[in-house]
Amino acid sequence: MRLSKIVLAVLCVVVALTSCSNFNKVLKSKDYEYKLKVADQLFGEKKYRDAQVLYEELYPIYKGTDKFEEIYYKDAYCFYNMKEYKDAENFFKGFLEVFPNSSKAEEVDYLKALCSYKQSLKVELEQGTTIKAIGMMQTFINRHPGSPRIKEAMDIVSKCKEKLELKECRAADEYFKIGQYRAAALGYENVINDYPETTKGDEYQFKMVKSYYEFAKLSVVDKQQERYEKVVSEYNDFVDRYPDSKLLKEAEQYSILSKNNIKDLQNEQTKTSAKR
Repeated sequence: MRLSKIVLAVLCVVVALTSCSNFNKVLKSKDYEYKLKVADQLFGEKKYRDAQVLYEELYPIYKGTDKFEEIYYKDAYCFYNMKEYKDAENFFKGFLEVFPNSSKAEEVDYLKALCSYKQSLKVELEQGTTIKAIGMMQTFINRHPGSPRIKEAMDIVSKCKEKLELKECRAADEYFKIGQYRAAALGYENVINDYPETTKGDEYQFKMVKSYYEFAKLSVVDKQQERYEKVVSEYNDFVDRYPDSKLLKEAEQYSILSKNNIKDLQNEQTKTSAKR
């Protein structure tokens, strides 16, 4: 058993060395038609790294010929299939600049935008690439309104917006956790304003009511009445916007507490005035 493993390992090394040797021969060859044929074969076998090296070697040879478009296209696709999306995006962009009237232009325009989306970072990280992806996909949609890829493009735009929405919501949640209630309330308000199509609007509105209540509760006495009134105002807005929300009953409790606190504050003010 041990011997067979050793033999297999040796064979693998021999095959790898032979393959490497053959590739180097192709790389050094001056038979460009043969080199292109091998590049296409490697591309078909999904050996994109080697195929890309050969395609790049052939640029100066075939530039200006009717074969250059296909070489450029496959070279860009090599980077895409190797998940090197930044390079792929640049190559697809270059393809469109060189071949603006290509029959592949619509596909490549979509792939260029898709590469931008593929570079979008996790929600915890900076989202500049996500914002860029939305812009590029939207440009594709506007430029190719009849494309069969429109639905895919719109789905990606929606996913990107959901990610940005989640990031904003998490930032507001973090403010709430550390007791920065006014900042939290403003954060939830921004999410609602920035993403009016959200399916979680009632959740954000509820969190606004709750945040403003906590903010009022911790305020100095002189500021409490107006801040409790803000809670009531936000609750009323909640009722108008989301009359069927499952969170309405819970939100109502903050409004009731706020109204009771306003009455207590007013009674205390009356007592103080009477003593004077």
